[in-house]
Amino acid sequence: MTDVIRLQIADSVATVTLNRPKALNALNREMAEGLNRIFAELERNSSLRCLVIRGAGDHFMAGGDIRYFQQCLALPASEREAEINRVIKMVNDAAATLRRLPQPVIASIRGNVAGFGMSLVAACDLAIAADNARFTQAYAQIATTPDGANTFFLPRVIGLKRAAELSLLNQPLDAAAALDWGLVNKVVANDRLEAETASMAQRITRGSAQALAGVKALLNASLQHSLEQQLQLEQASFVRCALAADFKEGLDAFVEKRPPEFN
Repeated sequence: MTDVIRLQIADSVATVTLNRPKALNALNREMAEGLNRIFAELERNSSLRCLVIRGAGDHFMAGGDIRYFQQCLALPASEREAEINRVIKMVNDAAATLRRLPQPVIASIRGNVAGFGMSLVAACDLAIAADNARFTQAYAQIATTPDGANTFFLPRVIGLKRAAELSLLNQPLDAAAALDWGLVNKVVANDRLEAETASMAQRITRGSAQALAGVKALLNASLQHSLEQQLQLEQASFVRCALAADFKEGLDAFVEKRPPEFN
């Protein structure tokens, strides 16, 4: 496994750590390969209940590695095109796999978040940020356009006009504004980030894995389906859950006034 991505699994929670702290966890080819490979591995692991994505050190991810792109400039045009195509495809594939995961995904954020870091945050199901987090699209600053499903998820998360403000004006966003805009779900003191992230993950693991996966699938589908299609999916999903053992346990626990113990 690549050193620039760390994967730890404990108590049914997978933690993926972006591990280039000296480079503010900036994305290079090795990190793109690592994310693509690890997300694909997690997609095959049915024992997981939750995924947390975090950055090593003081920052989440400061976008693409400028030094890597400068090295690409030294390549002949055809080779540069092929290299950048390979990396962006890996980044895009990683983002698509992240959304396919049945498990809820939490972004645990501190410090700088830029470029593909913004894409990751927007693609996660939940996001918790330290009060020192700072969000910037940054693509316009280097005369390029977003990647990693950024322009798919960001307008859906914060709205089209606000996504345009961040992307066209390169407007930075602090943690309080990110909470107000709906980019993150919660803001906590920097020294409480790990504990609050663990608490959120534990709440997820106490839920029914089947039901939570169904919720995520329905929310994803709602982005593309008509009302009639979504109603059909909701009905089919509810019936599947109602036929499972967790449904009976949930009802019994409610009547008996105790916490449920889902399978």
